[in-house]
Amino acid sequence: MPVLSKEILAALDQPYTLTQDQLDFFDKNRFIKLKQVFDRPTMEYFNEVIADRVKQMNTTTTTLDERDTYGKAFLQLFNLWLEDEEVKKLVFSKRMAKIAADLMQVEGVRLYHDQALFKEGGGGITPWHADQYYWPLASDKTITAWIPLQAVPLEMGPLEFSAGSHQIVEGRELSIGDESETIIEQKLKVTDFEHVIEPFDIGEISFHSGWVFHRAGANKTTTTRNVMTVIYMDRDMILKNPENKNQVHDWDTWCPGAEIGKIINSPINPVLFG
Repeated sequence: MPVLSKEILAALDQPYTLTQDQLDFFDKNRFIKLKQVFDRPTMEYFNEVIADRVKQMNTTTTTLDERDTYGKAFLQLFNLWLEDEEVKKLVFSKRMAKIAADLMQVEGVRLYHDQALFKEGGGGITPWHADQYYWPLASDKTITAWIPLQAVPLEMGPLEFSAGSHQIVEGRELSIGDESETIIEQKLKVTDFEHVIEPFDIGEISFHSGWVFHRAGANKTTTTRNVMTVIYMDRDMILKNPENKNQVHDWDTWCPGAEIGKIINSPINPVLFG
């Protein structure tokens, strides 16, 4: 088992100062990639810890050929922080939570949930989608930190963004899958939004809002692309009346006991900053 050093523990809470240019970029495009959020030793430590926890929690036994498009995209495991005290240290990082709060221009943020997204070697695309389709949340003050646990070159399928596409309403009603990939891609082709496809350095983390469209390419290597994500919401986020069955599922699963029209304050939605 790797050892969590005092330096790594301190780095998790050390403030990361955003420039005005970075804040303006996010406000316009609703995504941003930030280099050196964490150093190599921190990423290497959590890569080992999270990969081990994913191995323990994973129940998928089918081969890639036996799965649908969504199943080929990644192994997906949720709320690792409830299962592992070491993973919890990363998920509860005040450094990341403050970045989320600063980008959304809110006083504080809560945890919606975390998830590991491990795209196996030979794994398929992650289709175009907008995350907030799934969320029974009353505002767009939401943000996901996409945390590669190692460097992600283009051939491993890094996250791609349609910059500024949160302005598009068409496609928001689609769950992730073959249909969303086709319809949203066609819509984006006739817009002026820049399609951003770039590799990720180790320690580089992206943040994207709930309504910006994004996807990821296939993993053309034989190595699993290990990624952890943390989804944040405004500390004062209100639960809305669900608009589809997926939002009903998310209410029951990620906001248990929350009431429509009231601030989401369940035991598994703690305030992480502010």
